[in-house]
Formats: sequence, C-alpha cells, structure tokens
Amino acid sequence: MNVEWSSEVVARARLHAALGEPARLAIVDRLLLGDASPSELGRALGIGSNLLAHHVKLLEQAGVIERSRSEGDHRRTYLRLRPAALAGLVPAGVVRAARVVFVCTHNSARSQLAAALWRRRSQVPAASAGTQPAARVHPLAVATAREHGLSLAQARTAHVHEVLQPDDLVVAVCDNAHEHLPDHTGADAVRLHWSVPDPAPVGTEDAFDRAFRDLADRVDRLAPAVQTGGKP
Repeated sequence: MNVEWSSEVVARARLHAALGEPARLAIVDRLLLGDASPSELGRALGIGSNLLAHHVKLLEQAGVIERSRSEGDHRRTYLRLRPAALAGLVPAGVVRAARVVFVCTHNSARSQLAAALWRRRSQVPAASAGTQPAARVHPLAVATAREHGLSLAQARTAHVHEVLQPDDLVVAVCDNAHEHLPDHTGADAVRLHWSVPDPAPVGTEDAFDRAFRDLADRVDRLAPAVQTGGKP
C-alpha cells in the first residue's frame, strides 16, 4: 500500500535520523548550551575536521543547526541551534556554577539584558560585564527591558576584571568578547558562547527586540542545565 506521509512526519523522521548517531548527538548537546566554531567543536569533542564537516552537513540538512559569520573575526563562522529545532531537548543539571556572568564588549545591551532575563528565570545568581565597558547602559536596552517587564534602571556597566570570580560560569553573548576573553579568564574557566548580533549599530527598537528574544530563548535553554554551587 502506498502511503503519502505529511511534510511534518518527513521532517521529524529526518530529525531523528540526524540525531541517531553518537557524534551528531554530542554536537547537538554541545550546541544546546552555546554556540561554537567548527574548530572549537572539534577540539571539545575530539572529532577530526573531515568527519566533523560530514556530521555538521547532515545536521544542517536536517534543519537542526545553522551558521553565522563572526562580528569580530570575520574569517570565523559559528554554529548554532536553530530556534525551536529541538524544543524540550535540554540536558538538566550538567553545569555547576556559583554565579553566571554574561559578557559582551561594552556591557551596555546584550549582557545586561541576558543577566536581567536570567534573574527572572533562575535562582543561580547572575552578573554582567564588558571587555571594553561603555559609560552607561544603552537607552534602547533600558526601554526594551521595560517593555518586557524587566528593569535596567539601576544597572551600571563594569569591566570583566572587576567582576569575574573563579567559580563563575562565563557566557560571552557577542563574538568580539568571546574572541578576546582568553586574555581575561583562566584556561580552566567554564565558558559558553552565544553569537547574538549587536543591536546597537542598527539602533532600532526592532533590532533590540530581536536580540532580546534571541537571549530569552537561550536563557530558557540554559537555565535548567545550571545548578548552584562551585565547580567540582
């Protein structure tokens, strides 16, 4: 008997097939919590570049991951999960941290919004910092937070040197900060990277709202995976 499967069933089957291999599932597990360049993924998982490229291609074809060009080093690309591609597939309790610190270049928008979102979502303490902090929080970041029921009225910018502590989970929410943070953190620091486009150069309410929604989705994914306490 011939059966015509719906497009939804076909898409789900493609997703299950893509995840039905340990290396590809390990790649997805790594990207659930943060973005990574192919070379970073290869080092973290111990997968050679040719084999990694094969697995990444299959995950891209299944609509699980996508690429973005670094806003810092334009030669780099980062891999990220597509929004809602794996709704509900979140590892629980895989990271222990005394605090989560969100870092961007100027500490004026993305890192401030991420910390505010985190405080609403998790009991684990949060802070934010910048590698080159601006004089003040961006007015559109303040307005965007207020629009979504959060307040940045008392928020102040700070340098990473003033904020980071040994047991922090560091989340770089911009490419520039991620690419420069090795100068500011120890080699054993727990690090994640979220490649969130900077809304400030665009300077519109829509750009800030897009960044907010991207951050909110990522905070919702990460929060269940982080437990309070120092690193083992």
